[in-house]
Amino acid sequence: MSLLVVGLSHRSAPVSVLERASLNADAQVKLLQDTVAAEPATEAAVLATCNRIELYADVDKFHAGVAELSTLLAQHSGVGLEELTPYLYVHYEDRAVHHLFSVACGLDSMVVGEGQILGQIKDSLARAQDLHSAGRLLNDLFQQALRVGKRAHSETGIDRAGQSLVTFGLEQLAQGGDIREWARGKKALVIGAGSMSSLAAATLARAGVAEVVVANRTFDRAERLAHLLEEQYGQRLMEGDDTDVAARAVPMESVPAELTRADVAVSCTGATGLVLTAEAVATAAEGRTAVLWADADGEEPDRTAGPDGQRGNLPATSLGNEDGCPLDLTSVQNTAGFSVLGEAAVAGMAAADLEQHAAWVDNGAVGGAQRTAGARPTTIDPLDPAPDADAIAALAATVATVGRIPERRRPEPVEEPPRPQPVLFLLDLAMPRDIDAAVHRLAGVRLVDIESLAEASAGAPMAADVDQVRRIVSDEVAAFGAALRAAHITPTVVALRTMAADVVAGEIARLDGRLPGLDDKHRAEITQTVRRVVDKLLHAPTVRVKQLAAEPGGAGYADALRTLFDLDPETVAAVSRAEDSTTEKNRGSA
Repeated sequence: MSLLVVGLSHRSAPVSVLERASLNADAQVKLLQDTVAAEPATEAAVLATCNRIELYADVDKFHAGVAELSTLLAQHSGVGLEELTPYLYVHYEDRAVHHLFSVACGLDSMVVGEGQILGQIKDSLARAQDLHSAGRLLNDLFQQALRVGKRAHSETGIDRAGQSLVTFGLEQLAQGGDIREWARGKKALVIGAGSMSSLAAATLARAGVAEVVVANRTFDRAERLAHLLEEQYGQRLMEGDDTDVAARAVPMESVPAELTRADVAVSCTGATGLVLTAEAVATAAEGRTAVLWADADGEEPDRTAGPDGQRGNLPATSLGNEDGCPLDLTSVQNTAGFSVLGEAAVAGMAAADLEQHAAWVDNGAVGGAQRTAGARPTTIDPLDPAPDADAIAALAATVATVGRIPERRRPEPVEEPPRPQPVLFLLDLAMPRDIDAAVHRLAGVRLVDIESLAEASAGAPMAADVDQVRRIVSDEVAAFGAALRAAHITPTVVALRTMAADVVAGEIARLDGRLPGLDDKHRAEITQTVRRVVDKLLHAPTVRVKQLAAEPGGAGYADALRTLFDLDPETVAAVSRAEDSTTEKNRGSA
């Protein structure tokens, strides 16, 4: 076995690199074709999802294979090889099998245990089969990976360790709350009609949204998905609620208008550019944010005030005027959490300057009118300099003892300006992203994308079932490796038995020449006896060599067998080709 995988994923590369390296369907096809055309590779398959890009190949040379596959990934992804290389990982032989089986079980997913990866592996295999880039090795490998993934989900509780990326994303939008409570009655816009978008639409329909609008570049696909949603989820499953879930399809040109009506939007398309710009989202949210801050009497709210009525011009923190202050006030007065009186202001200050600063604080006139406008608030009462004066005095005593100002030990608390509650929820599951990342800064809008999902899932607790899945993966890797190594020696054993049968046939022919009067009954008995002798002589060594070949490092036994019995390499190769042809024929008729 010479299985090699070269790839990058959310575990090895930042989302920005994954986004640029993503492969559309045409690029995946071209990558497969170029890989099998390359010298080191005889088979190839591409596994490309929203958070991984992996190229699998059967190669005859490890180092040449790594170099070739890495170069091909760089060429077809559009990311330079020098930039891409630090984020690539390489697995070979048993480690490559272990990696794919772990991926199939959801152990390597952004959300541990999610089952969508099985469908993506199935699609990857189907694409390689259609292009005839998957031979016996990759066909067996990917089909076994699908079986291992299904076994992990059926025999363990790995599903409890995580959920689909869609469900996890919606939970993040709901900020950990119950999805049904959060989604009930909302109007949803789903952009795209692929597998991920369809799952999002179905999940939202089950959660109880009032309406699902589907937009897609191919309008027929959007209509088909909308029809399926109404057919399957038209009658709410929630007890006591017999209202229908309305579903309809719209062309992509209607997305900006539909966004102004939507409460939640999910986007997962194959577009190479942005589907929703920050300007479009800002326009859709405009006019809805202010409702949350509206006055009780219905008057237009002050846009500079927060929900508690506090104005945007927050109180200043400096004392008196700037005369005698050793600080550069113009450069620090707008620094978040900075107080000209506090420990941060004097850290690193010389002793003489510290005394000057203390005198300035003691002598400064106190009054709101004398404060510098525009400075940010602190957690202390800005009208009372006593706490800061005491701190400065304590620091002065420290200077006299140790000869320097201590470093700042902790940041001063910062009072964050209030933000309105979100009125528009956006979930971007595309790679590259569909929604402009600048949307994160818009008030009244909550955006969850692949990058934020990666951050949220990084600290997710691992379920106890994960250990059981890992044991399943290890057992399956050992079994697959043993079967593969045993299969590798099978053509040699077949060639040996074929040679033995030819020897028996030749000797019987010679016997017929020497004893022409031998009757058929005796000739048959002699022939059967000779064959039994040969079979008994070959049985023990061929069984044993298969057992030895199945063990790690047993690949050399096939070479030893060919050498000991002087087997023709072309005969062995012919047996292998015949087996591959039979396997391919059976696969095509399945």
